Amino acid sequence: MNVQTPQPNVLAPPAAKSLAEVGISLVMMRDILLKTMFRTNLDLTSAIARAICLPVQLTQELIDLARTQRLLEATGTMHATSGSEMGYQLTDAGKARSLDALSQSEYYGAMPIPLDDYRVQVKRQSVRDIRLTREQLLGAMGHLILPPDLLGNLGPAITSGRSILMYGPPGNGKSSISNGIRDAMGDKIYVPRALEYAGQVITVYDPIVHSAAEEATDDPNSLRRTSNRFDNRYVYCERPTVITGGELSLDMLDLTYNPTARTYQAPLQLKSTGGIFIVDDLGRQAEPPQKLINRWIVPLEEAKDILALQSGEKFTVPFDTLVIFSTNFHPNEIFDGAALRRIFFKIKIDGPDQENFLKIFAMVARAKKMQLDERTLVHLMKVKFPTIQNNYANYMPKFLIEQMIAVCDFEKIPYQMTPDLIDRAWDNMFVREEKIAR
Repeated sequence: MNVQTPQPNVLAPPAAKSLAEVGISLVMMRDILLKTMFRTNLDLTSAIARAICLPVQLTQELIDLARTQRLLEATGTMHATSGSEMGYQLTDAGKARSLDALSQSEYYGAMPIPLDDYRVQVKRQSVRDIRLTREQLLGAMGHLILPPDLLGNLGPAITSGRSILMYGPPGNGKSSISNGIRDAMGDKIYVPRALEYAGQVITVYDPIVHSAAEEATDDPNSLRRTSNRFDNRYVYCERPTVITGGELSLDMLDLTYNPTARTYQAPLQLKSTGGIFIVDDLGRQAEPPQKLINRWIVPLEEAKDILALQSGEKFTVPFDTLVIFSTNFHPNEIFDGAALRRIFFKIKIDGPDQENFLKIFAMVARAKKMQLDERTLVHLMKVKFPTIQNNYANYMPKFLIEQMIAVCDFEKIPYQMTPDLIDRAWDNMFVREEKIAR
């Protein structure tokens, strides 16, 4: 496991200087050490330290503790290729203890972080402390043609760290704007590999959700070593973004228990701590929107969430997430007044006016290497759009141009824009109302 070099954006969690500062019981630490050695066959202190994410000195103390309990023994040989480190191996008693510990929990590797310690780190890197400027938002969304007042509405919503509801007709960039908000944040935070509560392990770091920052390996000849600059039980990551759509269900917001491994996996909102949770296409889920919002009421109001173990014991975890709801429905159709009050910002994302539509059309055509044709554009504006009451949408330029390109590719003709091609593309954008004989 390489050592990551943090940048000074967020106050880093300090590395533990003693076993007591690791924050979990000696028995749990010892058992994770034994299970890790049993599962990985590691035998050098430095390699074991990287696997369990503790400083070498503390790892050696754990090894020495296990040796006094006759669970580990020195192999009696020095490894010439590893700085003359002594090797260690499990004794028969150590193997028996490892198997017994694995029967209780298959978890091994990085030492988990106590939930109380994690709460402290969440405050250090809170999403509510982000102060984005108009320039930063423009930089992240400069590729979008947006209404002039939109950034003025989005900016305060983002810097508040409160919930945002974006609503409006489909195909007008709500998802792109959500992604732009994520890109504008830009800084990095520390994500725990695993948490510990009441002796239970909850894995948090997820390579699918979390993007680890660039890693740097220590130079053994350097006087400055990075390995103890922060607690390596955390992974230095981009602020996380979790995007869900129609597949979101209430059980995805609960702890997931693995009965085989006897460990828990963090729910989506806990994985998104310090970042953004985007609920796209709200109203398309199997659960009614009102029911989903009811699940978020306590987290949105009190900045904490309530989770439950298999035993039924409930406990609170930090809820430090910018929640963005995006829907094509009018809010009054899917929420009652109480739910709407709890969503702090409500921003309508409308379709573009004709001027902005033409800007988007020209930008997409340029990107697709399609020459603009004035006669075709007049036909589009004067003949086609009046049939839909001039309701422009942001998705239309890309759709129409890609349709024309597909025809040109099939007919083996140069890319071109003609009224006939626009008509063919337009027919694929809508389905006419008619009865189908069965």
